[in-house]
Formats: sequence, structure tokens, C-alpha cells
Amino acid sequence: MSQQTARRGGAAWALVITSVAGFMAALDNLVVTTALPSIREDLGGALHDLEWTVSAYTLTFAVLLMFGAALGDRFGRRRLFIAGLAVFTGASAAAAMAPGIDSLIAARAIQGAGAAVMMPLTLTLLTAAVPAAKRGMAYGIWGAVNGLAVASGPLVGGTLTEHISWQWIFWLNVPLGLALLPLARLRLAESRGTGAPLDIPGTLLASGGLFGIVYGLVRGPVDGWTGSLVLTGLFSGTALLAGFVLYSTRAKNPMLPMRLFRSRAFSGINAASLLMFLGMFGSIFLLSQYMQGVLGYSPTEAGLRMLPWTGMPMLVAPIAGILADRIGGRPVVAAGLFLQALGLGYMSVVATADASYTAQLPALIVSGIGMALYFAPAAHLVMSSVRPQEQGIASGANNALREVGGALGIAVMASIFAAQGGYESGQAFVDGMRPALVTGSAVVGLAGIAALLIPTRRRTERQTAPAEPAPVLETASH
Repeated sequence: MSQQTARRGGAAWALVITSVAGFMAALDNLVVTTALPSIREDLGGALHDLEWTVSAYTLTFAVLLMFGAALGDRFGRRRLFIAGLAVFTGASAAAAMAPGIDSLIAARAIQGAGAAVMMPLTLTLLTAAVPAAKRGMAYGIWGAVNGLAVASGPLVGGTLTEHISWQWIFWLNVPLGLALLPLARLRLAESRGTGAPLDIPGTLLASGGLFGIVYGLVRGPVDGWTGSLVLTGLFSGTALLAGFVLYSTRAKNPMLPMRLFRSRAFSGINAASLLMFLGMFGSIFLLSQYMQGVLGYSPTEAGLRMLPWTGMPMLVAPIAGILADRIGGRPVVAAGLFLQALGLGYMSVVATADASYTAQLPALIVSGIGMALYFAPAAHLVMSSVRPQEQGIASGANNALREVGGALGIAVMASIFAAQGGYESGQAFVDGMRPALVTGSAVVGLAGIAALLIPTRRRTERQTAPAEPAPVLETASH
């Protein structure tokens, strides 16, 4: 390896760049939710228009994740990461300057497309830059930052809206993106996957299938589950994904080789990730509203009180990464998921229309520790379950499943909430939230069981080590 390549591939720089980029993409999943009333006041629009400011990002992000990873493997991961980051940053500025609700929705869709290219490549670029012995701690920090973004999205959005303006939830990305672009160009090493040609039929089947399912999930609670477009999306999406699986078992160079799922490590961590995000996204969606709408906290006050949950990954996740290096990721991930399930279950018991913060604090702490223990080792398990040249698409598939899980979680929790309660009063909200949290707890508990099916570290290493060539690196000229 040349000195220039080594300089570009510095582990510390890669960790900073990929963590900040991942934070930006994850944050924008839910950051808009608490700003919707202010957006409506400024830009107008009906309720379904406002909901599309959230759904447009979720749709393009989830649909294009695997395609973005495949593009990076084929044309260069650093090159596509920079392209995705540039698109995301430009679209963030366009969203902040949007003159109307339609242009805001369009900017959000483009933002999601940029994030879909950028996000899965963060993990691949980080893996290529960090020595194997130190990846646990690196994944821990990366996971902590991403976990913080997922959990604090609604609260960050509400705080910026309350104290400055809703436009700043988008302006926040612009200086970060402009700072990262030259750093990524100078400090990240280029790498590629297998070099196989793009799988056009597989890309169309997977993207179409994900679009149909995610569209149905995000619009179901709004338009009704029996709506023609919702049912069409769900059924056609399922059929296209079934076709994608069938096609991929026979294709010569499939975008996502189905043989990967024969690995218990790959299947187990992806099942656990989907279930974890299903339970967690829906719970955060309701709890952020509970803190503000029922208990009467301002967005800033709610954010401070949520810190034992949302801030815990910053403290615990690096430790979790070190533990995963020493004892393997499976016990750490499983313990984290069971603690997260316990925390959500405890919150469902103590939540009342006038609950004290002291009563909620143990649930927040336990949930925070659980989330922190999950994020870092989960990333490690995904990347170690496949060969280096397959890590890009493995990361894309894992992120896509997590996004589908998050969309499904919000849809399921919203449906349970609407069936059992509502927004008429604080008590009505609690009546709907409690069974939703119980469901979320049960789903995250199932994720813990899925994690226990992952083989031990030694068995996983025996399965993957013989076929692991060194990552392909190249030095790009200035």
C-alpha cells in the first residue's frame, strides 16, 4: 500500500467522517415529526401533505439502500459516498429554502436518495480503514452516534423549531456536509467490491418491492389499511420481493446473493435488526409525543429528560464494542435487546397521565443501556458474517431491513394506539400507548431470541476466514 493510500485510510479520520455522515442520515428519519405544526403554519398544506414530508424521505431512503451499496461496490465506495453526501447536503439546503409544501416534499425525497447512497457505505469504508483488532471499539462509537441520532430525532427537531425555526432542522446538515466533503476526498481510501456488473433486473425487483411495501406501511395508518393504493402497494411489493428472491437464487451475479442467508450469523443479525427497529421506532414515536403532549414538557425539557435513554449509547456503546471484541457479539447484542425489551415493558407499567419523572427514570436508563449494547456489536456481526468484498451489499441489506422494520413499527404502533386510545385527553393517549409499548417490548424480546441463534464467534470466524482476501484499495490521483 502506498503512503498516500495509508494516509487517506487513517482509522481516526474514517471514524469521524463516517460517524458524522451516519448521524446526519439517521437523524433525518424522524427529525421532522415535531416540526410539522410550524411547517404547516408557514407553508400551508393539508394533513396528508405534512405527513409526506416524513414519508418521502423514508420511502426513497429505504428503497434505494441496496442499490446505493451496489453502486459503491461497482464504481468505488468513496466516490459514491461523496456523491451521496453532496446530494444529501444540497437537498437539505433546498428543503430549508422551500417556498411551498410541494417543493419541501420533493427536497425530502432527494434527501432520502442521497442518504441511501451514503449510509450503507459508511460502515463499509469504516471497516476497510480500521484494523480488525480495533473494529469493536470503532463500531461502538459509530453505533453510539447512530443510536443517538435515531432516538433523539424528534427531540432535536422540536428544540430547533422551538428556539430558532423549523428551517434549521435542515440547515444543520449543510455546514456538516460541506465540512465532510473535502475530508472524505482527502482522508478516505477508495475500495470496491467484487467488480461484477450491476444487476439491473435484481435492482428493479428489489427497489420496486421495497417501494410497494414501505409505501403501504407508511400510508396505511393515514389512508386506512383497506385503501386501494395501500393494498396494491403491500401485495405488489410482496410479489416483487418474492420474485427478487427467486431471481437471485438463479442469477449469475445477483445484487444480494441468497446464499448469504444460509449463514446463521447473517440471517440471525438481520432478523434481530428488523425486529429491534420495529419495536424501537414505534416506541420512540409515541414516547416523544407522550413527554410533550401528555406530561406538558417543552421539546427542550423533554429532550433533557430523555437523555438517560438517548444519551446512554455515547457512554456505553464503545464499551460494548470492546466487550464484543473479547467475548463475541452474540451475548452482548442479546443482552442489549433483552434490556431494551425490559425497559419498554417497565415504561408501559409506570406510564400514566401524570407520571413523575422519578417513576420513569429506571425504564429510561435500562432502555438506554440496552440500545447501547445492541448498536455496536450488531454492526460488527453484520460485517463479520460475510466476505470483505460482500460487505457493501451486506451493509445495504441490513440498513434496508432496519428501515422496513422502522416503518412497520410506526405503522403497527400507530394502529394499536388508534384502536385503544387517542389524542382526546392525556388518559386516552396513555390508554393507547400502553398496549403499543407492550407490543414493542415483545417484538424487541423476539429480536433477542433471534440474536441467540447467531453462532458463537469462533464458528463464525471459521465459516468466513478462509475466503477473506484483503480489501481492494486504490490510490486516486489529485
